[in-house]
Amino acid sequence: MKRLSLSLRAATLALACGALAACTTTGGGQSAAARSGPIVGEDGRQPYSSSYRAYPGRPTALVGATVYDGAGRRIDNGTVLLRDGKIVAVGDASLSTAGYDRVDGTGKFVTPGIIDIHSHLGNYPTPSVDAHADGNEATDPTTPAVWAEHSVWPQDPGFTRALANGGITALQILPGSANLFGGRSVTLKNVPGRTVQEMKFPGAPHGLKMACGENPKRVYGSRGRIPSTRMGNMAVNRQTWLDAREYANGDRKKRNLANETLAGVLDGEILVHNHCYRADEMALVLDMAKEMGYKVTAFHHAVEAYKIGDLLRENGVCSAIWADWYGFKMESYDGIPENAALLRQADACVVIHSDDENGIQRLNQEAAKAQAAGRRMGIDILDAEVIGWITLNAARAMGIAEMTGSLEAGKMADVVLWNGNPLSVYSRPEKVWIDGALMFDAVTNRRPVSDFELGQPGQGDVK
Repeated sequence: MKRLSLSLRAATLALACGALAACTTTGGGQSAAARSGPIVGEDGRQPYSSSYRAYPGRPTALVGATVYDGAGRRIDNGTVLLRDGKIVAVGDASLSTAGYDRVDGTGKFVTPGIIDIHSHLGNYPTPSVDAHADGNEATDPTTPAVWAEHSVWPQDPGFTRALANGGITALQILPGSANLFGGRSVTLKNVPGRTVQEMKFPGAPHGLKMACGENPKRVYGSRGRIPSTRMGNMAVNRQTWLDAREYANGDRKKRNLANETLAGVLDGEILVHNHCYRADEMALVLDMAKEMGYKVTAFHHAVEAYKIGDLLRENGVCSAIWADWYGFKMESYDGIPENAALLRQADACVVIHSDDENGIQRLNQEAAKAQAAGRRMGIDILDAEVIGWITLNAARAMGIAEMTGSLEAGKMADVVLWNGNPLSVYSRPEKVWIDGALMFDAVTNRRPVSDFELGQPGQGDVK
């Protein structure tokens, strides 16, 4: 079977594991039960756990390729060993490959699976019709009670296109940016699933999507209500956090979904991902975070982050940015293509994100564009480091770096074999493994395909 329709997920799991409930192929020596507990515990009250089960794979040795490990190391004529869903070893040609299926990577490149920290796949899926637009609960400026995972449509063809065209093995699905508090994000493994629970990255923390600037004040100011200005944004933000602190410091037995999310942030269990463009507003948000007792994990879009690289470094905040999207609204006018390079020069954390169903298929090219912009101004950043902008740095900002994001023994075997240098516009994924299972193979046309895939002649059938 070269192609797999998502509607056959149940049959596939039954063949692989006997039955879904009994499936124990976890890809790492850890029982399925141990990997499917609550994502974030709120006094044991989180019923929405992950039922993710890794697809079964074979012991595989990638040999002869140039390896970028995601942590800044380059290995020529390298060897990467995968077994039981984990990376066993990464090294040179001296590593023994006895007992492994050998994949010849001569002239090719190996990287960790690519990770997109900012996606709306499943919440704004294709076909792009109003009935599927579930990313913004634009009914109130503060909606921390909503969870992105409750809108994810697993059959979005964007997932499989991101896998095949972009080597995406994990991604964070965020609510939209209409609201100051948009709700919880969810991190997914990019595998076909009947339900979102079957895709949820085991052990990944939730995020809280926040937004500042033009979007909230435009959406709600146009309705004649607060916030209609940036000072209104900050006032609503601060009062919401004050109310959340009162809840967090009091009796949590009386459940409140919005305050449970905010208390999770204050407890350090839920990570804050803040949509913000202007440097001055990012500085204000950092002041607010100190006042209210929480930490900003990453500013997203952050087109003016280059102006405050030192401040972001000192506060341990990542900037999840585009390579060169800017100028499309007033708060984005002072964006520059050199943003990533200047942040790196300031020793601040850089992540390249997509926020787009097409851009997610080319994060490698976006990273290369940001690298080239830096080179033109005299900031030369090695290829091996740039790969970390779309792998390990993203994993760190999503709270999953201990499990994925780099090629290290013991981590999940999320791996991409590229047919050329991944930072070349001419290169694309040749094979993609998730937890050591071969999920995409361009040579044999092995790939999962959604029943809703459009415009791709021949796709959607089973051969």
